[in-house]
Amino acid sequence: MALRPDEFYNRAVAAADDERRLPLARMTGWEISPFEPDGLRVSPLRPPVLPEPARHGEDPADCDTCRNRDEGIWFNERWRLIRIPGVGVPLALMLLPLDHHDMADLPDELAAELGLLSTRIVRHMQALPHVSRAHVYRFGDGGAHLHVWFFARPEGQAQLFGSWLIAWDDLLPAYPSDVADADAAAVVDALIESHGGHRLSDPADSLPA
Repeated sequence: MALRPDEFYNRAVAAADDERRLPLARMTGWEISPFEPDGLRVSPLRPPVLPEPARHGEDPADCDTCRNRDEGIWFNERWRLIRIPGVGVPLALMLLPLDHHDMADLPDELAAELGLLSTRIVRHMQALPHVSRAHVYRFGDGGAHLHVWFFARPEGQAQLFGSWLIAWDDLLPAYPSDVADADAAAVVDALIESHGGHRLSDPADSLPA
């Protein structure tokens, strides 16, 4: 059984200083870290908040993701793919189920398709010129509607390896939108070929009610 919230907090604070600041992570010493350890300070560890605040969209009737289900660059009867604008990496995409599901309650059929789609999206992103890797992330603390992120890591940028890529993405200047649009279109072309589906603008296509 996992530690209770108070047990987890007390154990962590025991390793912190008088201001409840934990030591810097070993990750800050990695050569791929975007930050130099000198001058960095860890934020004080705050006590647990119980009950946890509700995530956005816990009630499907209030879910913006559900309301925006007709927005995207690729669709099929169960999923949609969107491009995230304003990022620093070459391409950031997000895959979402059309219906209101989180990871834990995803029906088996959709869970199986999620695996296929994730593999194919990664494959098509990594086929783009000057993209070396496509990293996949799932975070579920902000929104209750499942959303899976795909980040393209630019070729040759060794500092952007691995888990620090998200931090670097937030520091880099916005990537040229026209280039990202063209690369996203290439991914969609390949996804339609490998998995089916369509663009929203394709003739005679419409989303299920």
